[in-house]
Amino acid sequence: MSGVEAAGVVDRLRPPPGLRVLVSAGAAGIGAAIARGFHAAGARVCVCDIDPAAVARITDELPGIVASVADAANRTQVDHVVAGTARAFGGLDVLVNNAGITGPTGGIDELDPDDWQRTIDVDLNGQYYFARRAVPLLKASKCNPCIIAMSSVAGRLGYAWRTPYAAAKWAIVGMVKSLAIELGPAGIRANAILPGIVEGDRIDRVIDARARTLGASFEAMRDEFLRKVSLRRMVSADDVAAMALFLSSPAARNVTGQAISVDGNVEYL
Repeated sequence: MSGVEAAGVVDRLRPPPGLRVLVSAGAAGIGAAIARGFHAAGARVCVCDIDPAAVARITDELPGIVASVADAANRTQVDHVVAGTARAFGGLDVLVNNAGITGPTGGIDELDPDDWQRTIDVDLNGQYYFARRAVPLLKASKCNPCIIAMSSVAGRLGYAWRTPYAAAKWAIVGMVKSLAIELGPAGIRANAILPGIVEGDRIDRVIDARARTLGASFEAMRDEFLRKVSLRRMVSADDVAAMALFLSSPAARNVTGQAISVDGNVEYL
């Protein structure tokens, strides 16, 4: 491979400047890392988030970003977000379906049905609400359009005491694989990212809830979580963002229908 050819390969790893991107739950955590990554790459980025304070922070942090408050489980609010993105950017090239909640921790016979319903509404139905409105815009895109859906390592492994979350995350993988087939003839790719144990406040809350459920200390439960990972470490939100950027780049133009783990190889849950 010549130097020119090698440079061409490197160029293909970058999302093209001006890419029009919508990130749900994009004002904090993994979503914010993804929004920052696309913004740094020269994309035009729209985010929504249920947390008004987070929306205000990311608006101040990233000049030119379009941000709004919305609940991914509310189809009317999702409609407004997608329509607003189309007005602001004149279309859409990438949908990052990122919104999700951890849901309750407990035995199946102990869970509150309302908690189950809320988890499914946000983690699964929200993905549908965004996709149904985004797909017509993606069909009009000429920029390697794609859907990137955030699943989880719990979307490939059983997860005791967290059945609502696991059920939704497995369903997302099925949704993505189906969309890849359905939308492939229109040139739209669909892939899922399956993050593992992502460092930060959210996983600390998950570890704490599981420790209390099983009568263990936080420290012991954290060590147990890490023993399940081949690399014996957590991943960062930036690791996940890097995969999202790759999946939207020309280098991934033939990558579709995939469930890609970014998890250090979590062996079991």
